[in-house]
Amino acid sequence: MSKRLSFAYFSLARQRKVGAAPHRGNANRPTRIQGKANKKPDQKTKNQKTKNQKTKNQNGAAIITALLVVALSAILVSGMLWRQQVQIRRIENQRLLAQAQWVSRGALDWTRLILRSEGDTSAGITYLGGIWGVPIAKTRLSDFLGQIGEVRAAQGADTYLSGSIEDAQAKFNLRNLVSSPAPGALQLNIEQIQSFQRLLALLGVDGQLAKNTAVQLRASLGQSATRFQTPSTTPTATSQNAPQQGGITGNSNFTDQPGLADSNDNSAVAPLQMTSVDSLLDIPGFTRETVERLRPFVTVLPTTSAINMNTAPAEVIAAVVPGMSLSSAQAFVARRETVFFRNVGDVQLALRGAGVQLAVYDPNMLDVNTNYFLIHGRVQHERAEVDRTTLVYRDPMTHTTRIVRGRDQL
Repeated sequence: MSKRLSFAYFSLARQRKVGAAPHRGNANRPTRIQGKANKKPDQKTKNQKTKNQKTKNQNGAAIITALLVVALSAILVSGMLWRQQVQIRRIENQRLLAQAQWVSRGALDWTRLILRSEGDTSAGITYLGGIWGVPIAKTRLSDFLGQIGEVRAAQGADTYLSGSIEDAQAKFNLRNLVSSPAPGALQLNIEQIQSFQRLLALLGVDGQLAKNTAVQLRASLGQSATRFQTPSTTPTATSQNAPQQGGITGNSNFTDQPGLADSNDNSAVAPLQMTSVDSLLDIPGFTRETVERLRPFVTVLPTTSAINMNTAPAEVIAAVVPGMSLSSAQAFVARRETVFFRNVGDVQLALRGAGVQLAVYDPNMLDVNTNYFLIHGRVQHERAEVDRTTLVYRDPMTHTTRIVRGRDQL
């Protein structure tokens, strides 16, 4: 017979159940589920997180690589574009330079036409009052083309011309220091050396340089093309062994078989042929300052030439006329500005009036006409510039002109 349970027993059991500690987490959730929440992440979860992290790192590296590729591509493309732009600019510069050179050539032909017309109108006389002596200031090419009715004159709006014509025979010709009494023979001209010494003294330069210049000029002419001409007489031992400071020389350099058959012993040490005043820098004693001081009064022409007394400055006149002072030469020039000389006889009368005797100078070295002219031209075509000096020869009989040589100024 079962024992009867009292009311107190049930009350105690109820109190024990109610007073029990609550479950951690959500009290409404079952104990099995709450206990599972407290467990540590398993290996699968860790692998998933690691995989996600690696994916994020790979995405970042891909973005950086893409940026580097884009930057490198931009650098390469910009370099290609820059080189293409430079090449285009270079082609444009060559085109502009070629156009400027053709404009310069056209201006030179126009100048030659002026010299020929001047020779036809005033034959045998060249003076400073001629049309050739008027310089051309910087002028737009379209202005010239418009005056002759050129329909494309507007194309020369960005092209400018300027220049002048200079009488080359108004200066002392260094080629006169050496004469050629026979083909292949070169002889120092003592009278011309003395004239050059007087010119150097008037300009404050050592006169001894005149003799050095003559010797250098003779040595350079020994290698010129004239030595290939057939000699009229057989060279003698005396002429071949002529002393360096006088007499005739140059026959040892003569040959009528140019090229490899030419056996010249001193050709290796021969100086270059003098073609301009700048060649004086090859002679010991001349400096850049000295050459610049001589440039307005000295030139180098292909052949010997006389001095044009209508255009020569006072310093050159005083140098080529012995016994004439610089003040007398200046008075001579002042008188010439009033009335120019029409022939050599007028020059002799003017020199006699200045107190110079005819016997002290060579009349053959004085003239009133000019065959050699220096043409200075400058063309500015957009950003291309051509500054050229051209030596032109005008035939005294036919008045036709010929270009001897040209040189661009740097």
